[in-house]
Amino acid sequence: MSDRLYIFDTTLRDGEQSPGCSMNIEEKLKVAHALSALGVDVIEAGFPAASPGDFEAVNSIAKEVGKNTIITGLARAHAKDIEHAGAAIRPAGDHARIHTFIATSPIHMQAKLRMQPEEVLQRAVDAVTQARALAPQVEFSAEDAGRSDMDFLCRIVEAAIKAGAGIINIPDTVGYMTPTEFGERIRSLRERVPNSDQAIFSVHCHNDLGLAVANSLAAVEAGARQVECTINGLGERAGNAAVEEIVMTLKTRYDHYHIDTAVDTTKIIPTSKLVSQITGMPVQANKAIVGANAFAHESGIHQDGVLKHKQTYEIMTPESVGLNTNRMILGKHSGRAALKSRYADLGTELDGDALNAVFARFKALADKKKDIFDEDLMTILAGDDEVDMERIKLISLHAASGMGDTPVAAVELEIEGELLKATGEGDGPVDAAFKAIKSLVEPNGKLLLYSVNAITAGTDAQGEVTVRLQNDDLIVNGQGSDTDIVVASAKALVAALNKLPNMHARKVHAQYSGV
Repeated sequence: MSDRLYIFDTTLRDGEQSPGCSMNIEEKLKVAHALSALGVDVIEAGFPAASPGDFEAVNSIAKEVGKNTIITGLARAHAKDIEHAGAAIRPAGDHARIHTFIATSPIHMQAKLRMQPEEVLQRAVDAVTQARALAPQVEFSAEDAGRSDMDFLCRIVEAAIKAGAGIINIPDTVGYMTPTEFGERIRSLRERVPNSDQAIFSVHCHNDLGLAVANSLAAVEAGARQVECTINGLGERAGNAAVEEIVMTLKTRYDHYHIDTAVDTTKIIPTSKLVSQITGMPVQANKAIVGANAFAHESGIHQDGVLKHKQTYEIMTPESVGLNTNRMILGKHSGRAALKSRYADLGTELDGDALNAVFARFKALADKKKDIFDEDLMTILAGDDEVDMERIKLISLHAASGMGDTPVAAVELEIEGELLKATGEGDGPVDAAFKAIKSLVEPNGKLLLYSVNAITAGTDAQGEVTVRLQNDDLIVNGQGSDTDIVVASAKALVAALNKLPNMHARKVHAQYSGV
C-alpha cells in the first residue's frame, strides 16, 4: 500500500534567513512559481509581520500561486502577527494557511519568553483560535520541541488540536536530536495525545549536526506525514533538511518507505539552480542530488563500471532529477575505458597500441594538470606532449583609484600567443581589473566567490585571493598571491579562467573599454 507525504517548502522564509540570501518581491515570485511547478504541497512564503516588503511578497504569492498550491505565512503567537498573516494569505482562498508558533522548551520559555508553561499553553490556544477564524487551515509549531519536556509537549499539542490546528509541527529547531530519539518522539506523541488522529504531524529539522534529513526520515517512519524543508538545504545556521534529498530518498528507496510525494523530480535541478542564482548561494560540488559532482565520475574503476552498466555506481538516473546525462571527469584517476569513450564522443576510435600510447601521454599530463579538456585531448592525439597549461597569461596591470575618482584598470594579457589590452572601470580597483580582464575572454563565467586572506603578517603582508567562477554546470577555482591585492586578485581570476573549457579570446578592438 502506498502512502503520501506532503512537502512543505520554506525556502522563501527559513531559507531566506540564511545570511546574504534575502530576496526582493520579484525574486520571491519567481521562486514561488518554480516551487509550484516542482509540485511542493505547501509554500511558506514569508513572515508577513516582519516588514512591509515581506507582507507584500506573501500577498503577491498568494494572489499568483495560491490557486494551485497552499500558501502559508508564519506568525508568532501574537495577535498582531496573526492579523498580518491572515491578511497577507487571504487571496489564496481555500489554499490559505496560517502557521503560528511558540517556544516550548524550558530554556526558551525561561530565557527568551520569560513565561511560565501555563502561560505558554494559553498563548498557544489563543493564537490557534484566532488563526482559525482568519484562515481555513492552521498549523501550530512547538518551537524547540526537540528539547521540550515530553509531558508538556503532549499537553500543548492536544490543546492546539482541540483549538483548531489541523497540522502539528514538531521542530528540531537547533538540530540537537538523533534519528532514533526524534523518531521515538514523534511516535510517542501520536500514541499519547488523545486527539492526535485529528491532525497531520509535521517535522522541521535543522542541520546543525548534519542530521536534518536523517531525522526527518526517521519521523516519517514514525508517522509524520509532512516534512518542512528547503531547496539546497538553505536556512538558519547550517540550514534545513533539503527538499531534493528527502524526495529522492523516498523515490529511490520506495521499496523501504512505500511513500509517494507529488514532486516532479525532473524539475529538481532547474529549481536548485534558480534558487542558487537568485540567492547567490552556490551549491557545494559534492552536495547530494544537486551538486556538480553528484553524477560525475573520475575514478577509473567507477568510470569502467558506469560505462558497462550505469547502476553499478548510480542508484538514481541523472535524468530523474533533470540532468541530461552523467559526467565523466577526465583526470589522473581516470582509466582507459573513460578515455576511450570520450575520444569516441569526439569522433576518434582508439584501441590497442594506439590507445595505450595516447593513454600514457594523457596520464603524464593529468599528473601536471588538474582538469583535462577536450582541447587537451586533441593536442595529445596529435602527438604533442606539451599542452599549454596557461592559455591566458597576465602580462601587466595598472590600476588607479582615489577618493572622488572613478577607479580604472588597464590590463595586458597574452591569450594563446596573442597580446591583447583592455581598460575597465568599476566600483573599486579590483572590480575595474576584473571587468577589463573579462572583456577580453569568453566564456568568462559568473563570479560566485571572491575571498582574500593574509598569508604573512604586517602592512606589507602577502595576500592570497581565491576566485570561484561558474560556467554552465562547471565550477572552477583560481588562486593568486601578491603583496598588491589588486595584482593577486587579477592572478586568481586568470587562474580560474584558464580552467574553463573552450575559453578563447573575445574578438575586440586593440583598446577596449570594458566598463
